[in-house]
Amino acid sequence: MHTWKFFRTGGLDQVTLESGADLLNLEHLDQKLWVALSCPVKGLELDEKTLGLIDSDGDGRIRVPELLAAIKWAAPRLKDAGALLSGTDGLPLAAINDATPEGKIVLSSAKQILANLGKKDAAVITVSDSGNTAQIFAASPLNGDGVIPPEATEDAAVQALIKDIIACLGGTADRTGSTGVTAAQIDTFFAELAAYAAWVGNSAAKDIAVLGEATDAAVAALKAVRPKADDYFGRCRLAAFDGRSAAALNGAESGYLAIAAKDLKITADEVAGFPLARVEAGRALPLREGVNPAWAAALATLHAAAVTPVFGAAKTALTEADWAALNAKFAPYETWLGGKAGSAVEKLGLNRIKEILAGSGKAALAALVARDQALEPEFKAISDVDRLVHYHRDLRALLHNFVNFADFYSRDKWAVFQAGTLYLDSRSTELCLRVDGPNPLAAMSKIYLAYCTCTRPGGKSMNIAACFTQGDSDYLFVGRHGVFYDRAGNDWDAVITSLVDNPISLRQAFWSPYKKVIRLIDEMAAKRAAAADAASNDRLGKVADKTVDAVANAAAQSAVQAAQPAPPPPPKKIDVGAVAALGVAFGALTTAFGYFLGFFKGMPVWQLPLVVIGAMLAISLPAVIIAWLKLRQRTLGPILEGNGWAINGRVKINIPFGTALTDMARKPDGSQLSLDDPYEDKEAAARRRKLVFGLVVAALLAGAAWIRWDATKHRGADGLPRYFWMERTAPPPAAEAK
Repeated sequence: MHTWKFFRTGGLDQVTLESGADLLNLEHLDQKLWVALSCPVKGLELDEKTLGLIDSDGDGRIRVPELLAAIKWAAPRLKDAGALLSGTDGLPLAAINDATPEGKIVLSSAKQILANLGKKDAAVITVSDSGNTAQIFAASPLNGDGVIPPEATEDAAVQALIKDIIACLGGTADRTGSTGVTAAQIDTFFAELAAYAAWVGNSAAKDIAVLGEATDAAVAALKAVRPKADDYFGRCRLAAFDGRSAAALNGAESGYLAIAAKDLKITADEVAGFPLARVEAGRALPLREGVNPAWAAALATLHAAAVTPVFGAAKTALTEADWAALNAKFAPYETWLGGKAGSAVEKLGLNRIKEILAGSGKAALAALVARDQALEPEFKAISDVDRLVHYHRDLRALLHNFVNFADFYSRDKWAVFQAGTLYLDSRSTELCLRVDGPNPLAAMSKIYLAYCTCTRPGGKSMNIAACFTQGDSDYLFVGRHGVFYDRAGNDWDAVITSLVDNPISLRQAFWSPYKKVIRLIDEMAAKRAAAADAASNDRLGKVADKTVDAVANAAAQSAVQAAQPAPPPPPKKIDVGAVAALGVAFGALTTAFGYFLGFFKGMPVWQLPLVVIGAMLAISLPAVIIAWLKLRQRTLGPILEGNGWAINGRVKINIPFGTALTDMARKPDGSQLSLDDPYEDKEAAARRRKLVFGLVVAALLAGAAWIRWDATKHRGADGLPRYFWMERTAPPPAAEAK
């Protein structure tokens, strides 16, 4: 039984991976103790090639069996499986196990790679070395990939044959990037050659080729105009049936008017749809004069290639019977052409085809294919070297972000899902994850999230979810901009697109009730100001209307008012209701003030700050308790699961760890601050200082007066005042009565 070690970080118990024995016994570790059970191949800060090598089924996800299979594959090729935990780019040749068949082949191939790269004496092979396939395979055109390029042989005839195959069937790229042919392409090529030669050699073809070698051109010319010629004779037959259709059969006049408004060309596509010639009942098809300009060249070719050899050059028009006879004459040859075989190699010409079939090129290519296949095991081991080097570099990072989350909780390493650092609102947060977009599961994490769209010049863009775990959310809002630095140091313009609101810190929770009150007062003041402004505007409108009416009547009433004496002003009346209301309000305020003073009456001075602190705690403590409960529940699992992870354990983010993930703006140690602000409002600052000084002096005087009053009230047996810091005794009953 293997003895496992566990460590606790952030409240999560995780297994320790520190030796090859730990890796070899991972298959026996209960999967309930693994932090993750699967992860995506894309979107991680890890070489996708390595993840693709581990993802054996190619479904884009890495699961526990695939990770265990990768360890089992690498173990027999290494002297110590613990070398996979080094996490360095550079596999020492001394670490490869030459005592096993697998390791012996890998070691031999690694040395061959270094030799091909000019590093024969190197003791370490890196990912860049094993991945430089172009230079590795450049030393040998035959590299076991099944592709034979022209440079694989020095025989000029065989090189020409390979190029002919590429020209006819297309080539295949090999490991070095050269274009060659495969065994399947070679077989297909020679099969096409044989089929074409047999088709051309058919004795029946000589009998039906009525024009000999010119028959192909005649048939091509005939096929080019056949649809339009059939259309023309069909229109002529319809015109013979009913002469009233002739105008419609030649094309509507509106069509010609639309074409006439444009700049015409002799081969204009606009007229290609019209008949070959003017349609009339029983009219022959002209081949030279009076034809559609768009088809003039095709008809001229038909006359030269087919009509002239059959009917003579003098025949410049074809009747419908002539057209039928011409088609019938070439019909057998057309039928024979329809059964053509080996058309892919026809471009080589019959002479070249016969030359290839008579030569020994096929045998030479077969020998090259056999030589290439013999090298396949040796060069296949080169890919195994590349795989082992990738595992040596990247498997440690994957294990420490899959079996455990040691990298995430480490202070000097980043997890593979951390995409970079976002700077925004005088803070920087390192917990940024690449996402496709907002996910409903994210709210279950209890983390304050800001989804941002990041862009770079050139149109590059990506989405991230930034976790804020320190400070407050007062100035985090949709549309605010920041700068995101990815793991490679590239800067991206970031803008907040959506937010997931959750508590950020206990400090924010403590001050949140007071901020809410201030915001409420601001909102109420704004509403009252808006209402007052609306009422004022309404009153001004009414006053303006009344003024207009008053001005209209002022002239008529002015004479009468001037002649009559002004009436005496009415006596002012006292509103009894208003006086009563003011009295009730004053009495209520007096009672409340007296109750407030009575609460503090007889209370020692040193208790007053405790009362203020107690009042603040009574207000803020509920919000702090709720925030503390939510901060204790913060976990990264729901966010990662939205990205395709299967998280098995609770990846907690407690308050101290959250403080480490988000940094607040702080002045460097030893820095100096000048308080001389040239844009400070000096008068307002002076008034504030005077006000503060006056309040402090008033408080001190009030405190001194209260202390004196309290000491006078508590006199000793000798009749002298006793202050609260002195020993006090109860006065005798007589003195109390007095």
